[in-house]
Amino acid sequence: MAAKKIKTYIKLNIPAGAATAAPPVGPALGQHGLPIMEFVKAFNEKTEDRRGNILPVVITVYEDRTFSFITKEPPVAEMIKKALGIEKGAGKVGKEVAGTLSQDQVRKIAEAKMPDLNTKKIEAAMRLVEGAARSMGVKVAK
Repeated sequence: MAAKKIKTYIKLNIPAGAATAAPPVGPALGQHGLPIMEFVKAFNEKTEDRRGNILPVVITVYEDRTFSFITKEPPVAEMIKKALGIEKGAGKVGKEVAGTLSQDQVRKIAEAKMPDLNTKKIEAAMRLVEGAARSMGVKVAK
């Protein structure tokens, strides 16, 4: 059997278990003639156990108007906000501090995000998390 021909990829960030046909989902899928409710139902079923997280999803659109999708781990910034229990980062990075992340929290976030990163070394992943934290005005405890 020949592989299906890929038409395009759609990348979206959608709340886990709570996708709807409203933007950004509806218009993104609609312009490629995909069955919107079919995607919404499949996505919500697959991500129900991760409710409360914003998940990046990559939808592969095929020429025959079918699709497949993969979900990734939440963005590092979302994981940091969740770990600290804050709504958003500092308004004035450098002048304000939104919170402090312990080395333990940095390691946990790095380990959770590993499958999506282009590194196999936990130290490199931790540096990535620390950099994201700094850019949000979050201090990293040494």
